[in-house]
Amino acid sequence: MRLGLALGYGGEPMEHLLPVVEHAERIGVDSIWSVEEYGPDAVSVLGYLAARTERIELGTAIMQIPARTPAATAMTAMTLDVLSKGRFQLGLGLSVPWIVEGWHGQPYTRPLQRTREYVEIVRKAIAHEERVEHGGEIYRLPYRGPGSTGRARPVRSEMNPLRPHIPIYLGAIGPRNVALTGEIADGWLAGMYAPEHEKALTRPLDEGITGAGRASSDVKICPILYVSRAATPGEGRDRLRPLFAHLIGAVAPGVRNTYFDVACQMGYEGAAHDIRRHFADGHKTGAAQAVPDTLLDEVALVGPLPAIVERILAWKDSRVDTLILLDRDTELMEAARAVL
Repeated sequence: MRLGLALGYGGEPMEHLLPVVEHAERIGVDSIWSVEEYGPDAVSVLGYLAARTERIELGTAIMQIPARTPAATAMTAMTLDVLSKGRFQLGLGLSVPWIVEGWHGQPYTRPLQRTREYVEIVRKAIAHEERVEHGGEIYRLPYRGPGSTGRARPVRSEMNPLRPHIPIYLGAIGPRNVALTGEIADGWLAGMYAPEHEKALTRPLDEGITGAGRASSDVKICPILYVSRAATPGEGRDRLRPLFAHLIGAVAPGVRNTYFDVACQMGYEGAAHDIRRHFADGHKTGAAQAVPDTLLDEVALVGPLPAIVERILAWKDSRVDTLILLDRDTELMEAARAVL
């Protein structure tokens, strides 16, 4: 099993972050992943780190699909791959409706079809084999619809890629999105995953893999874990309870909460409904208290360093390819690298 580190970069001075990344590379951490929501983008920081590192792989977790055209993403991926000398991994995802519509001003519609077409166009553009044409339901290249000049023609990138195939990872939670990941992606960036429930959680992934005639080894499983190092497991859990209460309990009209579904899939249906009820009533404290200790212990790393190391050992026999820790604790990083 490989070890990754999710930066959670918040736009702070780079001298706060660079020593962590340099230390990670020095001790043999396999990959660094940049996060993107509605603050710093996932791309710029990797361009900087590509120049300051030599070995460690650089990935996005995730670049938001609604924020960029497929062609813009392909251009960015090819550029980062050159800057990093072939170390780039392209993580993509749809984000969530309130960011897509509130920040990017794009409709959150037909997410599966949008993802399928997006990945197809990005791959065509990177491959550089022919001019890119696409007559999909969401994207049409070249565009000849309303407002078109009528002069468009198919285009091939003027840049020869360093690699004609850059690995594409999809951030997916819901079963249909996970199945699509198994069908078309090189890897799965899982948001809530536990080895104890691996069979249930990977069922949709395997359905997609099998339906596409692929092997399970074709899709790397890379969960991103929240880390809460504390003096006691209880203290570590309590720091994460409000976050997981929000993830599981939030409800929006017409939008399915896939974190709620995953909690149910893992056998926490009763607790998930309690969390949702408290959250809907505005009782955020009650919602946080309803998050089970066992759920937090399974999907996150909590407590003192020895307990975290012991928990990491439980992941070694899973199907996970890369365990990505959302943390910057260099001592914890060293311990995790040693045990893996």
